[in-house]
Amino acid sequence: MDTVSVALVPLAVAAVGLVLVLGLWHMLRGSSANRSQNLMRWRVILQFTAVCLVMAAIYFTQKG
Repeated sequence: MDTVSVALVPLAVAAVGLVLVLGLWHMLRGSSANRSQNLMRWRVILQFTAVCLVMAAIYFTQKG
């Protein structure tokens, strides 16, 4: 699990950051509100996934 967490946690955090920046950029640019809303929904889903991965990594490193 240690190798998986080293690879997946930074990837998940980077994905959250990228979607957040894209969503804010679309919102500030004044383009389609629907597109910005969809990006923010994806951000919430990715953020939940990243938090779950971090919690799983902490849990499994504490066990071993």
